[in-house]
Amino acid sequence: MKNKRIEFGVFMALLISMISCKNDKTEATAEERIGAMESYVDSLESVKSDEAVSNWDQITVDYDRRMAEADAAITSLRDDVKKSSQERLDSVKARYFFIKSNLEASKAPVKVNYNQRLRDTFFGAGKLGEDMNFSWVNKDNILQTYQTFFEAYKANKGNFTREDYDEVKMIYEALDSRKNTVENEGLSSEDNNKIAAIKFKFAPMFKVNRIGAKARENEEAKE
Repeated sequence: MKNKRIEFGVFMALLISMISCKNDKTEATAEERIGAMESYVDSLESVKSDEAVSNWDQITVDYDRRMAEADAAITSLRDDVKKSSQERLDSVKARYFFIKSNLEASKAPVKVNYNQRLRDTFFGAGKLGEDMNFSWVNKDNILQTYQTFFEAYKANKGNFTREDYDEVKMIYEALDSRKNTVENEGLSSEDNNKIAAIKFKFAPMFKVNRIGAKARENEEAKE
């Protein structure tokens, strides 16, 4: 009986060691791919506009492939690690959307309304128009839409004017209005709770940043 206990203990120790090694390898792979995505978008930000436009098809292919690999790498992570990894990827996506919207605006044959360019910063070119119609948002993508909005906001809030903040407020309220509709279309409790967490972080941040923009512009006006 004693020998069996020893054998079982050895087996469990080996099993725990194997699981630990597997987790370490999975986390290392995810870290490598997320880091590669961050470096890739870093490099895009330093590319000249005309060069990026002429190579955009290949850039899109490379981005989609790398992002798919990064997304796949975090699916098996522990919940705590997955959360921080997803936040990093969401930040990368927001920066990429910003680059893409600026390039698409530069290629447009007609002058793009400034507020439209601001809206494009959050969701990509042409996704949200002046009518603030979020009909393309549904129960399956509304959480990602909130995440994309919040990451884009954090990445660009330092450049917003008071007028920009007025537009951002209207975008946010329109998205919230769409959420009220989506809640009746089968939005899961889990996604609803995650959206509530995003809103909880965004509201006080927006209030402080908006006041800061007003104070900054008042100071600049005095100079």
